[in-house]
Amino acid sequence: MASPGGHNTLASFEGTTPTVNTVHQDEALKILSGWTGEQTWEPSEEKAIVRRLDRTLLVLLTLTYGLQYYDKAMLSQAALFGLRTDLALNVGERYSFSAAIFYLGFICGATPAVLLSQRFPIERVCAGIVLVWGVCLMTTAACRDWRDLYVQRFFLGFLESGVSPMFMLVVGGWYKRNEQALRMGVWYSATGYVSVIAPLINYGLGHISGGLSPWKYMYLVAGSITVAWSAVIYFFLPPDPIRARGLTDRERYIAVARLRVNNTGVRNTHFKWQQALEVGRDIRFWLVFGCAFLAMIANGPVSSFIPIFISNFGFSTLNSLLLTMPAGAVIGTIQLLASYCAYRFKNARTWIIAICQVGTVMSALLLWLLPRGSKGGLLFGCYFLASFGGGYAVLMGLQVANTAGYTKRSVASSGIFIGYCLGNFVGPLLFKTEDAPGYGPGFLATVVTAVVVALLIIVYRFVCIWENRRRDRRGIGEGFDNAYEDDLTDMKNPQFRYTL
Repeated sequence: MASPGGHNTLASFEGTTPTVNTVHQDEALKILSGWTGEQTWEPSEEKAIVRRLDRTLLVLLTLTYGLQYYDKAMLSQAALFGLRTDLALNVGERYSFSAAIFYLGFICGATPAVLLSQRFPIERVCAGIVLVWGVCLMTTAACRDWRDLYVQRFFLGFLESGVSPMFMLVVGGWYKRNEQALRMGVWYSATGYVSVIAPLINYGLGHISGGLSPWKYMYLVAGSITVAWSAVIYFFLPPDPIRARGLTDRERYIAVARLRVNNTGVRNTHFKWQQALEVGRDIRFWLVFGCAFLAMIANGPVSSFIPIFISNFGFSTLNSLLLTMPAGAVIGTIQLLASYCAYRFKNARTWIIAICQVGTVMSALLLWLLPRGSKGGLLFGCYFLASFGGGYAVLMGLQVANTAGYTKRSVASSGIFIGYCLGNFVGPLLFKTEDAPGYGPGFLATVVTAVVVALLIIVYRFVCIWENRRRDRRGIGEGFDNAYEDDLTDMKNPQFRYTL
């Protein structure tokens, strides 16, 4: 809140007592009520804190998410180095199901991981999960057949499932609503950019001469890196401004006080069933859930089949790996640009999500309808097929910005990720061996679901517009009186306004 002199202030907290009811109130009040110094700050002080946060938090989130995507997308590259033959995955749809079952594990693990991160220090939960998933990844090398791989892939998905929802909570606890979309996009863009580096690493590992099959070295090295990275998360991940190390009392006060404008709270460790049940009654949640589910149908071919598609175009193993690299650069850039536009242009997020589906529709049509000899057009389709990723990065930020109440935000974050997982589960199963090399039914489904996503997010926009106007007509303007005191949800707080 800006004062007439250009300062920021949180004057409404003057006179509060140090006693804070953390069941009904946000833990941010512990910081605000205990602060006895100057309650205004210069914009330059706030900017310095945000820049410092970006240099630490964003780097850790981005590298962790890139490592996760590297680990889970390893399957499609290992498939070029004997994994399908060694584990008898060439029979029927075994390979497709080995990709899909990973997301069944995601579905089972997402909610427990988020509940643990609400109850316990989130940086410890995250570090523990990364440690165990690294060990689990290394066990892939011990798989003897497709049955072993199914079990390993399920548990790997179970372990990795909590990362995205936890990161959504971390970003929501540090950044203002108008800042969140860009930061979400930064760490999510790692899914693209890591695909530029991973093929080179895996090609080198795939040529190790030793007692193991080449693909096994890929998993052992990646798992070892992941285990080591868990220690970095444990010691250096800033969990939230209330408990983060290295802040002065004034910096901590500003970091917490500036988030009052979010109207969503910072942290509350008490699970509230009423807020959890409200998620099921919120039409906005179900629209976002539908968007996440349908958008991720296209991720089936992206994460599990792109190297195989390119190999089917007639390229060698080496060239197939190298030709996947531009796809990572293109998609990472789209994710960053979409998130930057959401940050730069007010109330444009829903339109950006819809526009991103256009690239996926165009690419799916190219891969479906072009003759197999049109290699340039087919590669172009491979490179832009994941355009939906830019929209999904914005969608995550929109979900966090428009959900208030800490328990509700936790449950909704895991809920949207379950939609993400369902889409990723269904996607690979639509690309059947008998449909190769054109995979017409799979790409038809990709086109239809991308169009429906664009329509659903436009409906979401008008639902939010209608609710904002309804609250305006009641004569209660947007305000922040309940930002921390009552841990109110967005549906219960009449001063809350939805971002578009």
